[in-house]
Amino acid sequence: MITAAQLDQNLGNPISKLCTNGYTDPNDNHCAHFVSHMLDYQFGTTCKTMSGGPNPGANIRVQELFAHCNGVGAWSARPSALVQCLVFVTDSGNVHLKLRKMDNVPKKHVGIFLNGTIWHYSNSKSQVVKVTPKEFSHHYPGPGIALFYGVLPA
Repeated sequence: MITAAQLDQNLGNPISKLCTNGYTDPNDNHCAHFVSHMLDYQFGTTCKTMSGGPNPGANIRVQELFAHCNGVGAWSARPSALVQCLVFVTDSGNVHLKLRKMDNVPKKHVGIFLNGTIWHYSNSKSQVVKVTPKEFSHHYPGPGIALFYGVLPA
């Protein structure tokens, strides 16, 4: 488990402060990359795979994180006892809950939810930020945009 203090230590940091493999191109989406470095998720496509770096790699794909969750659901159905989880935002049509699958589309984003706050990598600001779930739900405009939770992968 990660703590709010550990997450707060990274506020304002660019991905270059988090990734020791040099996978830091500002034109790439780093939300899953940030989450995976924080939670030590080394499965699937990693920053080491992409950069050839010397250190253990962290996953860089939102849809792979979603598929590895131990349970997923609509944010509105998140059990109140689930105080730490992943939170995803995308168009609801991109998510297939029964299959635990998220389509590989450009507009998908992930963060770490802990006790009412979400930490995520803001690609537009090129840094780690923290927001409320309501603020996170407005990450993308549109009527079909929705939040989903994911029980942390083991």
